[in-house]
Amino acid sequence: MPEPRPILKPAGNRVTFDNVPKHKNHNHVKTPPRPRNLPPQIPNAVTESNVSLDSTCSPDSCSSNSTPKTVNPATATASRRSVNRNGFKPVRVVPDAVDVATTVSPPPKRCEWITPHSDPLYTAFHDEEWGVPVNNDRKLFELLVFSQALAEHSWSTILNQRDIFRKLFENFDPSSVAQFTEKKLLTLKRNDSSLLSEPKLRAIVENAKQLLKVQREFGSFSNYCWRFVNHKPIRNEFRYGRQVPAKTPKAEVISKDMMRRGFQCVGPTVVYSFLQVAGLVNDHLLTCFRHQECNVTTKNEFKTEVKESNKLQNETSELR
Repeated sequence: MPEPRPILKPAGNRVTFDNVPKHKNHNHVKTPPRPRNLPPQIPNAVTESNVSLDSTCSPDSCSSNSTPKTVNPATATASRRSVNRNGFKPVRVVPDAVDVATTVSPPPKRCEWITPHSDPLYTAFHDEEWGVPVNNDRKLFELLVFSQALAEHSWSTILNQRDIFRKLFENFDPSSVAQFTEKKLLTLKRNDSSLLSEPKLRAIVENAKQLLKVQREFGSFSNYCWRFVNHKPIRNEFRYGRQVPAKTPKAEVISKDMMRRGFQCVGPTVVYSFLQVAGLVNDHLLTCFRHQECNVTTKNEFKTEVKESNKLQNETSELR
């Protein structure tokens, strides 16, 4: 019998052997033909698992040696649609939550002479005291002394020695400072020579004496100072530090009146510094957060202060 010869048929390239006898009683069971539109059968192990066919059954993902291929968007879309039609929903990967950084509010805008490198005491003084209207006589006397000391020291130096100033000048009690003798002045000069010069020390003692006279005449040193501005702070609206003056005509008027009364070391520059720090003048820049906060003092508060001062003045006159 001749050897069987393989024949390639056009229908399916299935190899058959010619001249092979067909037996009628052959135990071969024919597989029934499969409908064309049915999807391929999938094992139960795959259907029971919650895994996408796109991610587990694709040739690219199963073959570790395969080269990555460029995926056509149209093909990928068609593949997803076919999976959805077959009843399998792709697994959606949800990324981990990303922590959102907490937003930090920027520091408040201050006057331009306060920088990030400024002394913390100076910054706190600017935020809490400078430009706040003051009506207390002891506080006004303290700020007048500090304004005089600015001719020899900076604000940072003065504020760092503030406790020393208060100790030397009896907590800025004018009646106590006015009683300083020549021996007391020499002791201050000898023990604290770096604090203030001798002329400044003598001027402070003399100014305390004159302040007591002003209290007797006007009821209080506060009433004397605030009457120059009609008991209402002068509110300047400077936008830049270069616009803030060193002295003004108002400061010159006050300086002349104080010198006429016997005050010493009270030139127009010293007086204007005193007006600024005591709140008689609001020179915080418009861009500074303290500009508006220092405008909270109302006319009623000053009217009350005037009434109290006038009452005290009348009582003093009656005692005379």
